[in-house]
Amino acid sequence: MPDYPLGKRRLRGLRCVHTHLKNEPLSQDDLTDLALLRLDLMAAIGVGDDGLPADIFAAHLLPFNLEGKTFETFPAQPLHALDLDFAGFISSLEEEMGRAVLRDVRDTRERAILVSVATASKDAQFESLEELKELAYTADVEVLDIVCQRPEKLNPKYLMGTGKIKELIIKALQKEATLIVFNQDLSPTQIRELGEITELKVIDRTQLILDIFARRAHSRDGKVQVELAQLKYRLPKLTGKGTMLSKLMGGIGGRGPGETKLEVDRRRVQERITHLEKELKSLSRGRFERRRRRAEGGIPIISIAGYTNAGKSTLLNALTKSETLVEDKLFATLDTATRRLRFPRERDAVITDTVGFIRDLPKDLLKAFTATLEEMEDADALVHLVDVSSPQFENRMETVERLLDEIGIGGIPRILVFNKADLIDPVIAENLSRRFGAILVSAVNPATLTPLLKELAERLWPALE
Repeated sequence: MPDYPLGKRRLRGLRCVHTHLKNEPLSQDDLTDLALLRLDLMAAIGVGDDGLPADIFAAHLLPFNLEGKTFETFPAQPLHALDLDFAGFISSLEEEMGRAVLRDVRDTRERAILVSVATASKDAQFESLEELKELAYTADVEVLDIVCQRPEKLNPKYLMGTGKIKELIIKALQKEATLIVFNQDLSPTQIRELGEITELKVIDRTQLILDIFARRAHSRDGKVQVELAQLKYRLPKLTGKGTMLSKLMGGIGGRGPGETKLEVDRRRVQERITHLEKELKSLSRGRFERRRRRAEGGIPIISIAGYTNAGKSTLLNALTKSETLVEDKLFATLDTATRRLRFPRERDAVITDTVGFIRDLPKDLLKAFTATLEEMEDADALVHLVDVSSPQFENRMETVERLLDEIGIGGIPRILVFNKADLIDPVIAENLSRRFGAILVSAVNPATLTPLLKELAERLWPALE
């Protein structure tokens, strides 16, 4: 198979011709292999009772069609009566497949199928997949389909069952997918095995998040943190890929120059990690000095924390009349933004917007961004902003609270603020506000921010209020 890659071709350039000893038609396995391997033709020559060739049964793939038919079978006929210009037929078929493509060929985005394989309930998987869909949108990936499986136990090799993976491959080929994104973290072996069997690029949720962070980091702080997280993620996976690097794994059959090269690669990555960690410490010292000077000036500090896309940058802009980047995408903000917030009676505070949290945030990424999140350590008040219009807002609140505790800033006094209250029924919003003790705002409407500003003033200057 490696000698006949699909590449830009719609068919592989191979046909499978075999015998059926009882003159039987093509089996379901034959037809599955036809679709899985993207063969030009699957043919079975029946054997008669006299041991001579009898009928020929054949099938070929179909261009994309709205009925969802994958293949078409030729009528059975005696082998010796077969009269087919095969090269001309396949050439015409590939041309027709090209014409049947409905997508805009000028669209160069990755085309992905999202996959979730977990023993959790379907509802829990659905919530997580919706978030993966948002991540894909943020990464500029076109989502073609979603595949969800809940097996009794996970397959250590492919994560999903072999039957389901066949369905996935056929679906990917039919829809011309270029990428498969798994919602679960994959081991290096699973990524390799899935890549080989699907012949597509396979990534997991962590890789998708890292890619988004790499695109959106603009400051030196952000770039160093993202590169550090990427290298720490890739280092355990540096064991060689495919036939070209198959001798780089060491041990019996793998010793020699290959092993040396792998060790060199690993050492270079490790050296780069050490260098970046030192640079991160240096940048951290610079931030500490800036925070110390602010503290000496007696200016209170407010930090905005919350789940990604909760509206933190919009709130910062509304409070300070600034123009921080705002997008309806996950992780629009990666670099800490600090602005001055003016209160009545000539009082000032410093307010900072930080990177948003997300469930199952990669550990290396959280460690890397701890340096940025240090900005919260000196905060006099923490505004926990929640998108109350999200159906999963309670789960997201719990995720943020847990992560704040993990990074050691769970003890800072906080104010719970429900944003996007204008997107839900006012009565429901009011009830939720009373139930959780939260302040209702709509960051796009500055008129709704008065109760929040009053609460902040009371917290920061209690003796004056």
